Amino acid sequence: MSFQDKLASIMARPGQDPVAKDDVPWWMKYLGRGVGTVGSVIAILLGVWNCVGILIGNVSSLISGMWQVVAAFMVICCEAPCCCMFVDHVQKFSDWVERRPYWNRALGYVILSIPPIILSPGLSTIFGSGLIFTTGVIYGMMALGRKATAEEMRQAAAAEAAPPSGTNRPNSMHANLVANAQPISFTGAPVYDSNV
Repeated sequence: MSFQDKLASIMARPGQDPVAKDDVPWWMKYLGRGVGTVGSVIAILLGVWNCVGILIGNVSSLISGMWQVVAAFMVICCEAPCCCMFVDHVQKFSDWVERRPYWNRALGYVILSIPPIILSPGLSTIFGSGLIFTTGVIYGMMALGRKATAEEMRQAAAAEAAPPSGTNRPNSMHANLVANAQPISFTGAPVYDSNV
């Protein structure tokens, strides 16, 4: 058993299919889960640090810190439910999130990470919420999928450069809705005659 197989068996969720259903590289899955877990712990600590700003009367710092803590807690519930096993319904929430496509998770993490930065743009807020944002970016890249091989891209470019077999090429990279569409040009501002 290789190291990768051992790591996969440790990180596997209960009831998870042993065969992957998507073509996302294994290292990207672990990177997303690792950045989400470690980044959430750091974001929680930095969010608590932001809440201390209420001592000097900075209410936006308190709200930003509380938002960051809640956002980081939600991310850690999704990425590492074992860290929150004593909270009711965390496993159900985590399983529900796991069944969603990657782009849903990416969009959710990005949306959760932006309000603290807007409310109180400090170093601890930018770093803590930035880790959550980075997790969202990684899941967004996972949603895009694998890049085509060089040979597949060459074949697609060669097929595109070949002369058209018919007049209508709906799958072409240069397909238009109207076959005889002319480019839009700027003719300048109209000239008004002052004698009229």
